[in-house]
Amino acid sequence: MKMAAVCGSGLGSSFMVEMNINSVLNELEVTGVEVAHYDMGSATPDLADVFFVGGDLADSAQHLGNVVVLDSIIDMDELREKVKAVCVEEGLL
Repeated sequence: MKMAAVCGSGLGSSFMVEMNINSVLNELEVTGVEVAHYDMGSATPDLADVFFVGGDLADSAQHLGNVVVLDSIIDMDELREKVKAVCVEEGLL
């Protein structure tokens, strides 16, 4: 399975979310998930199974398919909850 974090420029915030997703996956002891980060202009539906974006990009990201919108990209509790939900949905937990 592939997860991706997407932001406007593909630099700071998406990289931070990528690292935080990896931390959550480690906490949950989920293996076999590839995590990457992209800018909105480069992100295409074939790059990941699920995309995590901030609320400001929710409308722009709909073309990507399975999009998880984060109300706050710095809220680890929210990210943990949403990553866990994806893992349960995908049968990883």
